[in-house]
Amino acid sequence: MSGGQKRRFRFVALVVSLALLALSGCGSQRAVDHEQWGSEEKIVITFSHVVAENTPKGLAARRFANLVREKSKGRMLVEVFPNGQLAGDGEEIQALQDGRVHLIAPSTGKLAALFPAWQVFDLPYAFPDQEAVVTTMEGPIGQKLFRTLQRGGLRGLVMWDNGWKQMTSSRRPLITPEDFVGQRFRVQPSRVLVEQFKALGATAVAIPFDQTFRALETRQVDGQENTPSNIYWKKFHEVQWYMTVSNHGYLGYVVLTNNLYWENLPKDVQLILTEALAETTAWVRENAGRLNERDLDHIRMGRIEVHFQTEQERKAWKAAFSPVYDYFAREVDAERIQAIRELERKQEP
Repeated sequence: MSGGQKRRFRFVALVVSLALLALSGCGSQRAVDHEQWGSEEKIVITFSHVVAENTPKGLAARRFANLVREKSKGRMLVEVFPNGQLAGDGEEIQALQDGRVHLIAPSTGKLAALFPAWQVFDLPYAFPDQEAVVTTMEGPIGQKLFRTLQRGGLRGLVMWDNGWKQMTSSRRPLITPEDFVGQRFRVQPSRVLVEQFKALGATAVAIPFDQTFRALETRQVDGQENTPSNIYWKKFHEVQWYMTVSNHGYLGYVVLTNNLYWENLPKDVQLILTEALAETTAWVRENAGRLNERDLDHIRMGRIEVHFQTEQERKAWKAAFSPVYDYFAREVDAERIQAIRELERKQEP
C-alpha cells in the first residue's frame, strides 16, 4: 500500500469508526454487555449481494472477506454469496431484517422504498466527479442519511463506489433527449429514476437486476442504465445495439447490517470488521474507475455501437432533467437539493 493509500485508509477508518460510534447512540436498541471473544470461538458472517464477482462490488466483497480472515487469524469467516444466490434482488433488505443474512450491499436506489431521502444519489448529473460523491457522503448529508436507516432496524457501515451509469437501447442511438421518446427503460425502484425517464418522454419500468437481461432480451423493455462493469458482466451489451457513455448518474452501494446483530457482536469482532471495511472502502475508491474503464473497453469490442457524449449533448440532457430536481425538492427533501446545488457551485471553475 502506497503512502497516499495509507493516509486515505487511516482517514476512512476514522470516518467509519466515528460514524459507528454516533449511530450506536441512535434509536432505542437495548445495550448489550459483551464479553471478549473466546479464543476457540469462530464466527461465520454471511454477505449477500446480487452482482457478478468481477464487478467493483463483487471484488470488494471478496477483498473484505479476505481481510477479515487475515485480521482475525482465521477465527472469523465471511461467506460471500454473489449473483443473488442467497437473497435475490428486492429480497435483500427483508432477509437482513429477518436475520437470514448478516451483511448486504444494496445500491442507494434500492433503499428508496423505505428511505426516500437516499434517492438524492439517483439525481442525474448531481455529482461532477467521485470526489464530490465522497464529500457528500462524509458530510452532513451522508450523516443524516445513515441515521435514517435506524428506523428500519438497520445499521449503515460504509458506502462503496461502483461508478457512473451509461445508457443503452435496442431501438435507436441515444444522442438527444428526443431520442428517448416512446422507449421503455428498466430502472431500480426509485421514484427519482422514474421521473428521470418521464422527463425524457420515456417510460420507466422497475425490474429486479437479476431479471434485467431477460427483460432486455425479450424486449419487455428497450433499454436500461448501468455502469460498464454491470453491463459487461451481466451481458446486457449482447442484447442491446446502442450505448451512450453519458456519466449521467452515480451508482454506489451501502453496506448494511442488522442493528441488533451488530450490537450483539463482541467489541473486538466489531473492531476487526470496522478496520476491514475501512481498508476495503479505500481500495474500492482507488479501483472502481479503473475496473469500469476495463469493462467499457471489453464492451466496445463487441457489436454494440458506443457513442461518447459531447459537452453540448450533456447540457441538453441536463436541461431536460430539470423537472427531476423539482420533483425531489417538492416530494422528498428541498434541503438536500439546496446542499447539492451548493456543492455543484463549489465544483465550478
